[in-house]
Amino acid sequence: MRILPFLASFLGLALSVSAQDATLSPPTLHLDAVPAVLEKAVDGFIRPGYQRFHQSTTVLQTTMSALCAAPSPEATEAAEAAFRDTVAAWSNIEVVRVGPVIEGNRFERILFYPDRKSTGLKQVQAAIATKDESATTVDGLKDKSVAMQGLGALEFVLYGSGAETLGQEKDSHRCRYGAAIAGNLERLAKELTAEWDRPGGIQDAWKHPGPDNPEFRDGREAITALLGILVHGAEAVRDQRIETFYKGEEKNTFPRQAIYWRSGLTFVSVADNLEGLRTLMHQSDMVSLLNDDVRSVVASIDFVEKSLIRVADNVSPDVELAVTDAKERSKLDFLLLNGKDLIMRLNDGYGGAIGLGAGFSFSDGD
Repeated sequence: MRILPFLASFLGLALSVSAQDATLSPPTLHLDAVPAVLEKAVDGFIRPGYQRFHQSTTVLQTTMSALCAAPSPEATEAAEAAFRDTVAAWSNIEVVRVGPVIEGNRFERILFYPDRKSTGLKQVQAAIATKDESATTVDGLKDKSVAMQGLGALEFVLYGSGAETLGQEKDSHRCRYGAAIAGNLERLAKELTAEWDRPGGIQDAWKHPGPDNPEFRDGREAITALLGILVHGAEAVRDQRIETFYKGEEKNTFPRQAIYWRSGLTFVSVADNLEGLRTLMHQSDMVSLLNDDVRSVVASIDFVEKSLIRVADNVSPDVELAVTDAKERSKLDFLLLNGKDLIMRLNDGYGGAIGLGAGFSFSDGD
């Protein structure tokens, strides 16, 4: 794989950081600072993230209902804009794959992906083709397959085959199904916001590690869990968002397995995922847990994240073009190569700096 100019500069910085790391002091975790870090993570990132997601789904529900009641090109455009905003809001907070979002299959209800056998797609298509009325209300929809309830299903309603009818027929079945999905997303977002905002609930458990805490018995468990969010989030970006459809220019490519490929939001979502990881690390002030002479590891992580975001923002929204054009493929290669580097810097670099020990790996379930 040829080295692009921005990749060459990246590797130069990486070598510089590695040289610095060779002289680091023994790892130390400042346990007394952990509660403050967890509080900042909750109040500075997690709660605002779910609140933003809830706000976006509220607008989405309103615009979908308006489209059904008075279809027009303008109403369709407004619904599509609300969908893009909701995808962006969700992509930012979806890196938090712990807590209330994994209860009751909420995560899968919001986003069922990857759908490798197109099981969900077939269910969505069948609901539209048969004009299944039970899929046109929130109460009816929430008891159906999770694949029919979330962003992937709504993307097909808005951008899949037959979507042109949305702006033409008043109160069509397809539109009412889309409005029900939007309503279901608003319901789920409201639940998540309420769970994280509730006094004495999950937010208090996160903020106060201790022997009687249902989440974290001590600060080490708490910070390990927080770092786990970052590591698993970085793995999801590389392994689920990129490698699902692209494994390198010499390998087979599957552009239609890319997330949000119909709406052209594949790399918008990837960039927002990465921005979520970057914001979480900074908002929680994770650097405060490190000795002064090892804090450069956070700067190196930030550099990698910003580089990945910059490249993701510049990949063609047409995924089929992205996997066939040599220039675009070089960007995907960059995301794969440096996505792995980000995982290592989080797991080994930051993890080592707080004393998790050589050989520790979130991927191994340690």
